[in-house]
Amino acid sequence: MTGEFIKGLDAPIKSEHDKFYLYSFCCNESAHRNVNRLEIRYNESMTDLKKNIFLTGAPSSGKTTVIKRVIAGLRWPADGFYTEEERSSGRRVGFVMKTVGGKAGYLAHQDIKSDFHIRRYGVSIENIETIAAPSIAPRDRDIIILDEIGKMECFSDVFRKAALNALDSPNIVIGTITLGGDDFITCIKSRGDIEIHEVTEENRDSLPAFILEHVSRLIELQ
Repeated sequence: MTGEFIKGLDAPIKSEHDKFYLYSFCCNESAHRNVNRLEIRYNESMTDLKKNIFLTGAPSSGKTTVIKRVIAGLRWPADGFYTEEERSSGRRVGFVMKTVGGKAGYLAHQDIKSDFHIRRYGVSIENIETIAAPSIAPRDRDIIILDEIGKMECFSDVFRKAALNALDSPNIVIGTITLGGDDFITCIKSRGDIEIHEVTEENRDSLPAFILEHVSRLIELQ
């Protein structure tokens, strides 16, 4: 029986229960070597899959387009927000935050009067803290969409805390993060539980399927 069981060592190991079930059948040195190999493979499968999956890239590289395609393809509950440009007569005039739940508001606009600016855009701290930050609070096992961790959003301490809370939670986070950035953003990029992919013209069409497959594998392991 043990010999027949060892033949199945290459089957997927999805839980600690599977691993200890194997130990119960292994009672010789050869079997223990096989189980050790399987334990290493199990641990590698857990560490290879980061639960925080982020995109970065130059402005207009397609980060939000990828995020929107991922949202459209999700088969699991999700919350959070993404950010789109607003244009008038072909000219960018601002940025709009839209939550998965249907709320919307300006992140920044050329007509907003604010103490916080990026170039000609006044940043709405109020909208960041009443629209974006609440939408990324972990709820049950909902996937969190976080587009983006950027210079504008990080003017708000409330948003920074909300972003860290999301990243530290057991929830899967799919987001974007700016190129460059201050110490806070650099620290997030250096986390051991985050995986970052740069969006390019060559990969942006394939990234949505890649991310959805990554999420599916994570959920199977939960």
